[in-house]
Amino acid sequence: MPYRSIEDPVKLRRVLEATLLLEADLELPSLLRHIVEEACSMTNARYGALGVLNDERTALAEFITVGLTGEAEDVIGARPTGRGVLGLLITDPKPLRLASLGSHPESYDFPEGHPPMTSFLGVPIKVRDEVYGNLYLTDKLGWSEFTADDEALVGALAVAAGIAIQNARLHSRAREVAVYEDRDRLARDLHDTVIQRLFAIGLSLQSMAGNPAATGIGDRLNSTINDVDDTIRQVRTSIFELGSDDLHQGLRSAVLSVVHELGDVVGFDVRVTFEGPVDTTVGDQMAEHLLATIREAVTNIGRHAGATEATISISADSRRCVLRVTDNGRGLDLGLSQEGASSGGLGLVNLRRRAEKLDGQLTLESPESGGTVLTWQVPIKK
Repeated sequence: MPYRSIEDPVKLRRVLEATLLLEADLELPSLLRHIVEEACSMTNARYGALGVLNDERTALAEFITVGLTGEAEDVIGARPTGRGVLGLLITDPKPLRLASLGSHPESYDFPEGHPPMTSFLGVPIKVRDEVYGNLYLTDKLGWSEFTADDEALVGALAVAAGIAIQNARLHSRAREVAVYEDRDRLARDLHDTVIQRLFAIGLSLQSMAGNPAATGIGDRLNSTINDVDDTIRQVRTSIFELGSDDLHQGLRSAVLSVVHELGDVVGFDVRVTFEGPVDTTVGDQMAEHLLATIREAVTNIGRHAGATEATISISADSRRCVLRVTDNGRGLDLGLSQEGASSGGLGLVNLRRRAEKLDGQLTLESPESGGTVLTWQVPIKK
């Protein structure tokens, strides 16, 4: 049945304010509790509760109460799962108003320690035809039962609660999909880079074992050892990412998000590695400058370097954080000093200032093999 319109402008404003909280950065339980509190306040209900249905919509998975003291909740013990009149609203999700809760044929005795309750108003929490739970009020103060106007108010608040629950579940599913996709990407990376690299190292070692007296064997062994160390670091990075359930928490995730966002700018996948306790060592201010530096450096590679490969490495220990961005592009204009390059339209002035603001430094190099190496390092302040 459709709800009546809300005539009282003050109550209408409060309903709108409660709805606007959907845009606030509030955890779902806090938001739902606020909705129950508003429902109690606007209808003069002594007690209020909000039940969230399980995924099968057969019982209550969560139950938020307002009006009961902590001692009363401890005495009552287990929360209801959806029997009696509460269960009726699950099987038949329609608004229900009762002058006496105990007189309904579906009613059953309250558990020991539960306060007596008389008048009752129950409203389903729905978004279109999707039912997410119910909003319950009992004991209207100063009146024998809840009114049709109360039902209209609570119905509007129930819509807000439904949107909040729906949004939370959609975000949860999106995060699960993102986790799955990211882990699938990591598995491909392990196969395409780490395993192939280990195979190449194995072939190199076999070659050296077959001719141990060959010239330069020491240099080749040192190079192979460095390759093994790099591969171990990459495996550690992948394991850390696989062990992280939240893609939106920590510096590592923020870096990966920025690099993914800039994929279209560079036109290829930028390899990212981490070493050391990056998430726990790098503070918020340093992380902000570091992310801005990555964004500027990767954008420069895409727009100016003509590169086909690039890597980002971030290491942190108790003394300092070091960021290196390497590409195989055309390199620096050697006719310019670093200060000249800083003003050459590459945005490097800002990057140097960001490092210096944290008592760090930024350097640029053009290796003999080509490309550019940007090193941005700042001290860790205790």
